[in-house]
Amino acid sequence: MARRPLSAALVLAAGAAALVAPTSTAQAAAPGDKDVTAVLFEWKFDSVAKACTDSLGPAGYGYVQVSPPQEHIQGSQWWTSYQPVSYRIAGRLGDRASFANMISTCHGAGVKVVADSVINHMSAGSGTGTGGSSYTKYDYPGVYSAADMDDCTAQISNYQDRVNVQNCELVGLADLDTGEDYVRGRIAGYLNDLLSLGVDGLRIDAAKHMPAADLADIKSRLSNPGAYWKQEAIHGAGEAVQPDEYTGTGDVQEFRYARGLKQIFNNENLAYLKNYGEGWGFMPSSKAAVFVDNHDTERGGDTLNYKDGANYTLANVFMLAWPYGSPDVHSGYEWSDKDAGPPNGGTVNACYSDGWKCQHAWREISSMVGFRNTARGESVTDWWDDGGDRIAFGRGSKAYVAINHEGSSLTRTFQTSLPAGDYCDIQSGNGVTVNGSGQFTATLGANTAVALQVNARNCASTG
Repeated sequence: MARRPLSAALVLAAGAAALVAPTSTAQAAAPGDKDVTAVLFEWKFDSVAKACTDSLGPAGYGYVQVSPPQEHIQGSQWWTSYQPVSYRIAGRLGDRASFANMISTCHGAGVKVVADSVINHMSAGSGTGTGGSSYTKYDYPGVYSAADMDDCTAQISNYQDRVNVQNCELVGLADLDTGEDYVRGRIAGYLNDLLSLGVDGLRIDAAKHMPAADLADIKSRLSNPGAYWKQEAIHGAGEAVQPDEYTGTGDVQEFRYARGLKQIFNNENLAYLKNYGEGWGFMPSSKAAVFVDNHDTERGGDTLNYKDGANYTLANVFMLAWPYGSPDVHSGYEWSDKDAGPPNGGTVNACYSDGWKCQHAWREISSMVGFRNTARGESVTDWWDDGGDRIAFGRGSKAYVAINHEGSSLTRTFQTSLPAGDYCDIQSGNGVTVNGSGQFTATLGANTAVALQVNARNCASTG
């Protein structure tokens, strides 16, 4: 959901997922040879292009998601990107040329591009946009007039009322009437412009606030209706609009997955993850887009974030090893002010400087992207847990991971289905030998993991 220039957070959901007894194994991940997306939140397009070449492509990321490219309101806060004033590619992160160059560069590195697309609403106020366009709320010259936003001009006040949620204004943002043919055509025109520049997928911001039928109609107008389509529809218990309404159009972001990981890693036992996914009542794996955190939830507190240390890192390791959904790895910047925009206006001169966290490049996380690609299509095997916060599992004969989420070290002989031989523990860079019975012995330090995969046998070659 687009955040806003208001101090009060909008409560969109109730409670974390309930803990249930293990009943089934998670299903295979969604289609696509490389299904991990690096979400480079508020990175300038020139910096994204460099990352595709330097880190994303080599690590095996299938996609990079970029922040909204459309012209938006002025201001230093990050949420200004989520208040469009036109459909020109003229935001603070780069112009049309830099956007097109980024796509070409990322494609050259083997990375597809997803654009965060804000199509539910326009701005909450009046002024001049980042590309020079003058606008007032309800009047965006050459794009929309008040007639395109007049079905409800009051703020959303009742999440148990479908009409209120989908027709009225999200925190005061001018809500587009996506039931109108003209509005649908304008939105499709913008998305087709992105596709014409080579964009491979679209993340639909605030999808929950648009009827599923409206989005299906807009998608049907795309020049490539098969483009990857990922919808933000936040689950809220008892609410009128539910995420599974949108699975007929494309993938849906499964917020319960991220909330559940916070619950488990902060307060419960990792042993409960044995059936994580559909066994917890989540959406079908083939339709679920999953994450440990995103730009909203890391600030809102309903998920883990970079400030949670090992809990956060190990949750990402688990997500990438576990065959449920298609994972997003959030990569943002340090913040104390939840409204603060990106350092250097979005220019990333180097990872781990100027506040850029670069989670996508952390060894513990980036190494697991290759793990996931190697393990693709393999079910969970050789599950082990100690009933508490130590777990291990394999992905058939392709990969194996052990996680020690305790304050003391663990030395153990693990049973795998891996072929015998020497492996590189991609978490630490140390060598591990698997014997003829598929066993290896290792010591895991407090709050660390060991991960082996058949395409990482020599530590000297894995970096």
